[in-house]
Amino acid sequence: MLTEWLHTVPPLLVYVVVGLVVGVESMGIPLPGEVVLVAAALMASHHDGVSPLWVGVAASAGAIIGDSIGYALGKRFGPRIFGWAGERFPRHFSEDKVGRARAVFEKYGAWAVFFGRFVALLRILSGPLAATMGMHYGKFLLANAAGGIAWAGGTTAAVYFVGEAAERYLAEFSWIALVVVLVAVVAFSVRGRLRRSRR
Repeated sequence: MLTEWLHTVPPLLVYVVVGLVVGVESMGIPLPGEVVLVAAALMASHHDGVSPLWVGVAASAGAIIGDSIGYALGKRFGPRIFGWAGERFPRHFSEDKVGRARAVFEKYGAWAVFFGRFVALLRILSGPLAATMGMHYGKFLLANAAGGIAWAGGTTAAVYFVGEAAERYLAEFSWIALVVVLVAVVAFSVRGRLRRSRR
């Protein structure tokens, strides 16, 4: 039923949603950009019309454009933008979290922009923080574009190929084997949490 419904979703709509959500998140508004990207990449592995290449392109474009808008907002409004964000989204923009992100940017500069794309908090704060800290836009854009393409392309490719492989293998397994695998995964997860809580 779900598979049939997925095949009715127009591919263009998938690309637009991915680009918009990733773009808005990159501007500094906490949306589940990575979750949407992963869902679209999985969809591409089950939907003949959805191309993983265009999913990656849409996410890359959203990341680059969104971060650039975030940079412009940071340049225009400065620290006030963090005060406003702290009131609207205290969970994501508390003084402590913004302070930690600022320390990373002070220490690593453009590398923080590149690798920040792979970290949820830095992904949201990258543009505004880089601007308020005086990073030149050309330097920011280069690191931002490289990070956005690496993140979007790498995530899409990994999820797409894992999804295709999982589909092939699960088609050959019986339901009993699938249940055994799921129970084993849950057991290892619970065991890991118990160890961490003891520490």
